[in-house]
Amino acid sequence: MKKAHDVLLKSQLFGGLPEEHIEEIEKISVDKYFNKGEIIFYDGDKGVGFYLVVEGSVNVYKLSPEGKEQILHIVKEGETIGAVPIFSGKSFPANARAISKSHLLFFHRERFIHLITNKPSLTMNILSLLSMRLREFTIQIENLSLKEIPGRLAAYLLYLSQEQGGKDLIKLNISKVQLANLLGTGPESLSRALGNMKSRKLVEEEGANIKLINRGMLEKLSENGKDSR
Repeated sequence: MKKAHDVLLKSQLFGGLPEEHIEEIEKISVDKYFNKGEIIFYDGDKGVGFYLVVEGSVNVYKLSPEGKEQILHIVKEGETIGAVPIFSGKSFPANARAISKSHLLFFHRERFIHLITNKPSLTMNILSLLSMRLREFTIQIENLSLKEIPGRLAAYLLYLSQEQGGKDLIKLNISKVQLANLLGTGPESLSRALGNMKSRKLVEEEGANIKLINRGMLEKLSENGKDSR
């Protein structure tokens, strides 16, 4: 489990913990493998444990009564899925599906709680993760309710740049359809917003990558929430 061990060491939840703690955590994990498009859990399933992505990526989403899918977030290598029910003991609050062929580690709730008892450093990491999740949802609600599509797209591109080390050339890890879903719009509207940004020399497309040309204008667009030309 060399790959899994390395990911645990650098993961969002366990990164920075002593080697002996990582080894204990690894011992209670169970390898799970999912093919592209395979469901990991459904909204309402009992939260018996949580997952950590070793390889691949997963989208977490909700379905409206009409069946419309709204992506809440994309979970990548080193990040966790379903951590909230660890302490509540309740059901998963959303669906999770593998975007690509994925290797996950599963941690059973009871075994994990038993392990972290009297480990304050790990408990603090979990609190930090849950706080970050709450902040992500707050930002997403703000983007979807207060910003027009160009503002949402600009905010997401800047977020990706920050996540990828502040680079101007950023990689889209999801399809355009999934990106549109994440931003709460349709593929056609996303295409128009991106095309408008390209025509104004704010961004350029380079294959699967997007290059930020005018970061200042993108930041202004993100802050205003709409195109104020």
